Amino acid sequence: MTTTNWNDRTVLVTGAEGFIGSTLVDLLVERGARVRAFVHYKPYGDKGNLAHRRDDVELIAGDVRDPGRVADAVAGCDTVFHLAALIGIPYSYDSPGAYVQTNVVGTENVAEACRRHQVRRLVHTSTSEVYGTARTAPIGEDHPLQPQSPYSASKIGADMMALSHWHAFELPVTVVRPFNTYGPRQSARAVIPTILAQLHAGARQIKLGSLTPTRDFTYVTDTARGFLAAAECDRALGQVVNLGSGQEIAVGELARKLIEASGRDAEVVVDPARLRPAGSEVERLLSDNGRARAWTGWRPEVPLEEGLKLTSEWIAEHLGLFAADRYQV
Repeated sequence: MTTTNWNDRTVLVTGAEGFIGSTLVDLLVERGARVRAFVHYKPYGDKGNLAHRRDDVELIAGDVRDPGRVADAVAGCDTVFHLAALIGIPYSYDSPGAYVQTNVVGTENVAEACRRHQVRRLVHTSTSEVYGTARTAPIGEDHPLQPQSPYSASKIGADMMALSHWHAFELPVTVVRPFNTYGPRQSARAVIPTILAQLHAGARQIKLGSLTPTRDFTYVTDTARGFLAAAECDRALGQVVNLGSGQEIAVGELARKLIEASGRDAEVVVDPARLRPAGSEVERLLSDNGRARAWTGWRPEVPLEEGLKLTSEWIAEHLGLFAADRYQV
């Protein structure tokens, strides 16, 4: 493993306003990097999760589907963390083409810009959803890829596009594959904020989709540290690295832990509107994080109960951001 001193290095984060992206920006600023934050253009100028960083980072508005704008943002950068993506599984059923354009074409634009401007390292963001339901567990990086939704298919395509630039052009790229990241700033489309928003809004019934699938949850600051560790690891060049806790929990059991963390009283019920189509539900995700541990020295530090408590407190303080009575896709 090599050690990167982030002091005064120019670093680009695409998708910087997002849940993981903004946490990564915070970590990079704390470590002394000069951060360029590539954010999706909004005519009303809201800086969202980066409002507190307006004096600390260079904000660049654009769209990863625009190769010229991406190339301008990449120019002069030492490292690029590519997190910009169209996320969320339910909406991908309605608009799969948009996922291809943003996730696959957008990744090609970022990779090509990094090649042209000879960046030291590109860290591309994947997702555990590309594995689909576990055939063997824990899931290692060599597990078969299974496109069980248009979203996961687009991310498989994006991963392959990034890795092709390593094989074809020797672009120094690493693919990090987070499992289920959670924590402050996550939107209500994800299961943990969905549950907590309902609880803190006073719901006595918690509406969820299927309760039996298992997931591997990692607190967001641990995931962000994993990105930096991957960017410092020469052995990870041209490779995929899982970022997960190595522990699994069923959605129903998770809901019970969240009820306890919130200090509320509620029962859990299945909402048919939240069920995935048959054949699309990923029944089991459990990370084998041995590669990340061995190659980079990374390991998750925040226990699930502690992370759930921190997340519950944040959502209680920011409840106005959530429409707890409406299913967010």
